[in-house]
Amino acid sequence: MTQRVLIWGAGAIGASVGASLVSEGIDLTFVDSAAAHVEAMRDPAHGLRVQGGDRAFARAVVARLPSELTGSWPCILLCVKAQHTAEACHALLPHLARDGYVVSLQNGLTETVVAEIVGAERTIGAFINFGADVTGPGRIAFGNRGTVALGELDGTVTPRLEALTRTMRLFEPDAFSTDDIWSYLWGKLAYASLLFAQAAGSAGIVDCLERPDLLPLWRALAGEVIAVAAAEGVSPRGFNGFDPSAFAVGADPAAAAASIKAVADFNRPSAKTHSGVWRDLAVHRRVTEVKAQFGPVVAAGARHGLACPSLRRLIALIHDIEAGDRPQHDDNLLALLEVVHA
Repeated sequence: MTQRVLIWGAGAIGASVGASLVSEGIDLTFVDSAAAHVEAMRDPAHGLRVQGGDRAFARAVVARLPSELTGSWPCILLCVKAQHTAEACHALLPHLARDGYVVSLQNGLTETVVAEIVGAERTIGAFINFGADVTGPGRIAFGNRGTVALGELDGTVTPRLEALTRTMRLFEPDAFSTDDIWSYLWGKLAYASLLFAQAAGSAGIVDCLERPDLLPLWRALAGEVIAVAAAEGVSPRGFNGFDPSAFAVGADPAAAAASIKAVADFNRPSAKTHSGVWRDLAVHRRVTEVKAQFGPVVAAGARHGLACPSLRRLIALIHDIEAGDRPQHDDNLLALLEVVHA
């Protein structure tokens, strides 16, 4: 088990994981660039509060701004938004022990960015699918548990990976090691395409997925990711009701409908009714991860002669919402659907 951990990025992911590790006695330090958040987390009168589902954590923790940090760590959990990966990696590099490693607890294919900066031999990949939101300085609403998988980039199962997995089981008891982390990361990207589309409107995840008229959209978006993955030599794996094979070229539409129903059923009990992308747009009014997550997919598709029209339209539409040129409205999903029927 890894006994000394630095979490870089104490948002919904980092704070949720870190709270569980602190509860189990791990020597843990949080780093975040939001001064009010850091101050609240380390204030004995406030502390970090992770509430919801099966989580109830409330205590002051060791939290620092990047400028306040000194020392080095053998294990750094990187939990920033995908678009901030490179900046964060350059900032954390002086604090990574010579024989240490960085774990990308992020969405997208950020492991490639991490590896370019800290070295592939010092990078471990991670797949996560739990739900949580930041609701205020030092406050996290935990929505639901989900799959957690960890893997070396080259597929080997190393002692450090096994130690890391034991540590992550303090957060998610069913966390596991895999010899093909890329299959999970691509599977998550296919699923995430549905959540980014949901974020363009106002309806929640379940209500949006259960619209039968949108099944062609779900098939198109996820299908484009699956097709690019296949061209890249990756066979995406499923999780929590999402079955990538149901969205592959030539798959029976009934299989996709069954998978969408299973995903909706998985999300139904969650206290997190809307995606984090939706909150980025509707609550935080900030740039989303759409380009950082799907830009590499579209670029890879282009290398293989795959146009990815639905993904391209999704990226452009989300950018319009970010810029204030388009309101968040359920009609946006119909606009996306037009691309499918074109």
